[in-house]
Amino acid sequence: MSGILAQGALTAPHGFLSPTGVEIAFVLVGIATLAAAVMTVTTQQLVHAALWLVVALGGLAVEYLLLTAEFIAWVQVLIYVGSIVVLLLFGLMLTKAPIGRSPDADSGNRWAALTVAVAAAGTLVWVVVDAFRTSWIDLDGPAQGSTKVSGEILFRHWVLPFEALSVLLLAALVGAIVLSRKSAPDDAPADAAAPRETESR
Repeated sequence: MSGILAQGALTAPHGFLSPTGVEIAFVLVGIATLAAAVMTVTTQQLVHAALWLVVALGGLAVEYLLLTAEFIAWVQVLIYVGSIVVLLLFGLMLTKAPIGRSPDADSGNRWAALTVAVAAAGTLVWVVVDAFRTSWIDLDGPAQGSTKVSGEILFRHWVLPFEALSVLLLAALVGAIVLSRKSAPDDAPADAAAPRETESR
């Protein structure tokens, strides 16, 4: 009898109170990602915010890896960590944003922003849970995060949003260049007036 109970304990699936190592790592990485996201929106240094954003996006990539969605994880690293953050840093440099601590980075509406963030997160969770409440994943079929499945879904159903996002990023880059070039004529008269003052002296 004891042998049967021991065999049943060994073959029993992991429950909520007996998580696996992957589940523990998923929770720990999720907590670190959430902390990095909070630091991104609360720090008063723009460069530090961009670096914390790298940590948050990298944490999401690790979460995708733990969910066996390797293709989505590498897309997260290449596009978001590699491209979006670099675009943000170029925007900071081109717009001559302050490098150190800036009081302008805090609008004073933290409670309103927190309320909106909590409401948006609750709405998103409710929509996702309601949409996939009756969905089942075929574990015997191809992995849902594989390159084949993700590519078919992306280029069959999400081509237009994907291209719209690329146009949006291009517009952001062009806007940063325009803002940086508008400040150049304002500095020119001051530079031109300096030699005249020295000549009059």
